[in-house]
This record gives sequence, C-alpha cells and structure tokens, in this order.
Amino acid sequence: MLRLFGIVLCLWAGLQTCGYGKDAHRYLYVATPGVRNYLEYGGHGLLVFDIDNGHQFVRRIPTGGIKPDGTPINVKGICASAETDRLYISTIETLMCLDLKTDRLLWERRYEGGCDRMSISPDGRTIYQPSFEKDHWHVLDGRTGDVVARIDPKSRAHNTVYGPSGKACYLAGLGSPLLTVADTSNHTAVKTVGPFTHNIRPFTVNGSETLAFVCINECLGFEIGDLRTGRKLHRVEVQGFSQGPVKRHGCPSHGIGMTPDETEIWVCDAHNQKMHIFDATKMPPRQVASISCRDEPGWITFSIDGTLAYPSSGDVVDVKTRKVVTQLTDEQGRAVGSEKLLEIDIRDGEIVAAGNQFGVGGITRRD
Repeated sequence: MLRLFGIVLCLWAGLQTCGYGKDAHRYLYVATPGVRNYLEYGGHGLLVFDIDNGHQFVRRIPTGGIKPDGTPINVKGICASAETDRLYISTIETLMCLDLKTDRLLWERRYEGGCDRMSISPDGRTIYQPSFEKDHWHVLDGRTGDVVARIDPKSRAHNTVYGPSGKACYLAGLGSPLLTVADTSNHTAVKTVGPFTHNIRPFTVNGSETLAFVCINECLGFEIGDLRTGRKLHRVEVQGFSQGPVKRHGCPSHGIGMTPDETEIWVCDAHNQKMHIFDATKMPPRQVASISCRDEPGWITFSIDGTLAYPSSGDVVDVKTRKVVTQLTDEQGRAVGSEKLLEIDIRDGEIVAAGNQFGVGGITRRD
C-alpha cells in the first residue's frame, strides 16, 4: 500500500511540476498531413482541438513545409516545450519552429540528409533531430535550430525519444535491431540495447528509463529491452488476431505507448484496425482488451493526465472505459487522422504544460 501511494504521489508531483492543473484548459495540437502526404486526413497545417469541449475544432494554424510547386510535404514529427513556449514540426525536408502564444512561424530550416521524428529535452533547450533515414542525428539548439553536435549510429535514422530525466536520448533506425543510447551531457552514443529480433520501428520507454518497449518488423506485438543492462528481456505477441497486409509502414505493429501511470501498454494493429491493450503491472505484460479504430492505426499517444488515448486514426478513447468517446473532424467535417499530435495546456494565456507524441511512462522515480 505504501509503495502504491508513493507511485501515485510521484506521478501527481510530476504533473504539478510541469504546470498541469485542473484550472488549465487543455488543447490537442495535430500536425497535418500526418499520414504520409495525404491531404484527405485533415488537409495541411496545425489543427487545434478543444479537449475540454468534446474535442471541438478550434482553428487551423498555417505552417510551412511546402514545396516550390505548392505541394505540402508529409509531416514526420512534433514536439513542444512549455518552458520555452515553442512547438516544432518536422517534415522529410525541414524543421519548423512556432511560437505557441502567437501561432507565428519563427523559422524553418533545412538540414543535411533531411528530417524525421525528433524529440525535445525536458527543458526545451535541445532537440535530437534524426536525418531522413540516413546515417546520422543532428543535435540542435532549440532556440535557433543551430547544429551543436552530430551522432552517427549508421542505422537509417528514424525515431527518437528524449528520456524524462534529460540525461539520455534513445535513437532507433529502420535498418538496425539495436537501440542506441546517447549521453546528452556530451552528445555521444554510449551503449546499445538489444539486439531485438528484427529492426526497430516505433518505441517508447518507462519514466524511470529502465525499460524500452519496441515495435519491430514482422511482429504483431512488441519486445522489451532492459535499458540498464542492454539485454532483450521479453517478446510479447498479440493473441487471437492474425497478421495480414497493411496500407502503410510495412509492419504489423507501428505504434506503441505506455499510459502515464505505467499500468498499461497500448500497441497498434494495422491489419485488423485495432488497438491492443496489455496489463503492464506484470512482466511480461498480459493482453487484456482490444479496441476497434475507424482506420489503420499507425501511432498512439495519451493525454497528459492519462485519461484519454489518441491513436492516429483520429479516434479519441477513454482509457478507463476503453470506449471511443469521439472522433476528430476538421472545419470542413473531414475525418482527421495524424501520427503527429500532442496536448498543450493553457492557463490565463500562459503555456503551462506540453505533452509528447510518444506515450512515455510518467513515473520518474526508481523504486
């Protein structure tokens, strides 16, 4: 009982530290086109939805990411910081920085090798920006976008998760079964986790940065790695559903997230258009439920308080009841879907909290 109270207290304290509170108004920021470059999933721009008003559409913020011929470029990632009031959107060619208070595009920059799904440090000062499936990651100054370092795992850079402690950043490439761990004090690769059974796709970590949960090619489910020892621990396969052809990403499960209270793992199933839920209080996690989506899910994240789940299909799911409570639509009534979205909380005109796109665990104390 005492241990459970400590976990709850730790999670609550973390939410208070980041500024989350009952008097803050919650908004969902959705970058589009967030499913490849398909404009039918909400057009182009940064769409804002009012979480506290049934996810009603609020406004569309114009963004960059446009080719010379006027064609929008597909979005690859989104991250934000309440510390600096800035939000970042990457495309396969550029990285954009927007002011969250004014909606103004502050800058848009190109980098050698293009851009993929980036991640920002807890203090908002540093961004780890992967190239577009090339050898390297750029480490950027979050204020200016200037390159301050480069890391070359040679893994076909793709997905990135900055650890909640700010001490490590986790780098996964499409061409490697190894998860690279970077020391953020000197921006160098210091170890790897794995190898996993196949090359790594989306992944997440728990709040204390002891475990990694990774999707891999040719697996409907996920594998778990020990971030301390570097060993692969478990393989967890979805039961009762068959693998089959998918429209995007070329793998059965492209998307995995941990609820902020770390009691559940949610994993995508594109072929069956499902989200599968696992009890993460046990190791290995145990499959407990499945939820239908309106389209193939290719990503999953959660609201800051953990009450809502956001698969990329545009379904909004109540985590407790496991029911779809609404579905995102834009100002034209089109179904909105995106793999790049997060929560922003505002109190009296001030940005007080920013969520993340990764479904990272929220318990940061090691027990």
